[in-house]
Amino acid sequence: MSRPLLTVVLAAGKGTRMRSDLPKVLHRIAGRSLLGHVLALAKAVGGEALAVVVGPDMERVRDEAVAAAPGAEVFVQERQQGTADAVLAAREAIAAHQGDVLVLFADTPLVRPETVRALLGALDGGASVAVLGFEAREPGSYGRLVTSADGELIAIREAKDATEAERAIRLCNSGVMAFRLDAPLDVLDAIGNANAKGEYYLTDAVEIVRSRGGRAAAVACEEDEVLGVNARAELAQAEAIWQRRARAAAMADGVTMIAPETVWLSFDTQLGRDVVLEPNVFFGPKVTVAPGAEIKANSYLEGAEVGAGARIGPYARLRPGAVLGQKVHVGNFVEVKNTTMGDGAKANHLSYLGDGAVGAGANIGAGTIFCNYDGFFKHKTEIGDGAFVGSNSALVAPVKIGAGAYVGSGSVITKDVAEGALALERSEQEERPGWAAKFRMLMARRKAAAGAS
Repeated sequence: MSRPLLTVVLAAGKGTRMRSDLPKVLHRIAGRSLLGHVLALAKAVGGEALAVVVGPDMERVRDEAVAAAPGAEVFVQERQQGTADAVLAAREAIAAHQGDVLVLFADTPLVRPETVRALLGALDGGASVAVLGFEAREPGSYGRLVTSADGELIAIREAKDATEAERAIRLCNSGVMAFRLDAPLDVLDAIGNANAKGEYYLTDAVEIVRSRGGRAAAVACEEDEVLGVNARAELAQAEAIWQRRARAAAMADGVTMIAPETVWLSFDTQLGRDVVLEPNVFFGPKVTVAPGAEIKANSYLEGAEVGAGARIGPYARLRPGAVLGQKVHVGNFVEVKNTTMGDGAKANHLSYLGDGAVGAGANIGAGTIFCNYDGFFKHKTEIGDGAFVGSNSALVAPVKIGAGAYVGSGSVITKDVAEGALALERSEQEERPGWAAKFRMLMARRKAAAGAS
């Protein structure tokens, strides 16, 4: 950028149409709040300063802003009297800033960094104010961008204040604006409220700037990019758009998706080259999948690291703290939580591995459970390299199975097992010849007697 940039993010909307106890801008797409997406955009375009405007009693929104952007200043818009009034809530930050000012909306999470850079580029091209617009399929209640014959922006007319001819315009206002003014507060303070709603519209800045000899420009983008989220249906629509983009980007980077529309990614999912994703795979936040790994159908991953060449699923669940080495196999109906698995380790069927460490090359048999919780505290299970745990075993933590050791199927292990040892814990098998036939005969008699009565 040619000049320092202050980004003002407007996040004071109540979001009543969401019908939620959660503030609108804290609803999530791809695991990140709407506000978080917009703050990430502000960071991506390189602004040196950031101001977030919230409404009264919006402590959760304030907390989210500070957590997502620790350097942000937070201001309160005491009364909601329009977009210009909202921007002026950040008066202190604007007054202290020497450079360009960008206004973003916290409920518009899909704007791309390259689009904002194009908007700021219009300022470099000589505009004093630049407005992001879009060709609306149904202009409806959107403000219209009124342009001259040579394409220069003349005014932004709110739908309720527009003439019939102006309402026929399809180029609409997204709300996103950028300013290059020597005294931006002078322009903002000159905005009045002589309109149908009696509010202070930021869009009036266009005509004020032009009346003072400045030039205004409109920069167009796709309509989906400036979708505002005001209701649950729009939240779902925004999620779908975000997912389509993310899937396309992943496939362009070398990821195979057999049925892309069934894969759900998080905002921070990292997928290496030649990763294969089968249908119905869901990624929660903080998942990294190394090159060549395969995630089979109907698997759920969150807070996990998957090593190169690993094979996960089908129907596997990786929970936070699961760290899987190279060529690890985690199979159907296996759940891994807060457990590391060394290179080549396997747990192929019907097991729970919680709070543990599995050594390289170890094999966990079907139905094995790490009994990690005593009702008060979590305890760790440690399995050495090359160990073999037989099917249907319960390992009662804290416990260690030594390298190369064997645990016999059906055992309940409560004590450490030495390296290379065999551990068995079973009752002696008893067999009673002829018992089954006698039992069936007895039960048949009882059933017949019960029917007769």
